Amino acid sequence: MKKTVFLVQAALIAAVYATITIALAPISYGQLQVRVSEALTVLPFFTPAAIPGLFVGCIIANIFGGGGPIDIIFGSLATLVAAYLSYKMKRKWLVPIPPILINGVVIGYVLHYLYGMPLIPSMLWVTLGQTMACYIIGYPLMNVLERYKDRIFSLR
Repeated sequence: MKKTVFLVQAALIAAVYATITIALAPISYGQLQVRVSEALTVLPFFTPAAIPGLFVGCIIANIFGGGGPIDIIFGSLATLVAAYLSYKMKRKWLVPIPPILINGVVIGYVLHYLYGMPLIPSMLWVTLGQTMACYIIGYPLMNVLERYKDRIFSLR
């Protein structure tokens, strides 16, 4: 039962991440982006199923993004590492930090490589977009989900 619940949670998180990213494609991809779906990177605080869920969702979203193999591979791996590190955070307010920092560096470099954007401004823009998604949307989401975590994320 626990494995089934884990797989269902991971699949749902992947589907929601990919759907939000693709639905908001004009701001999710490209040189200047704010990926609203990154608000979901707070979910590892509640369930380890979010780690593979975010990774798979990011792979699917990046396939549709037009950045090619570089973005699919490195963008998705950045999400995987950030999700794992978020899961390891002991304090709630620190949970959004790994996705902000890791994506700021990795995606900033990917955008620099793909589009020739200046490296530091690219990293700063991604960091700003991640901060908006993770703290302005994700952190309040965390607070709401915390009230219902036993019902939503229970592995019973």
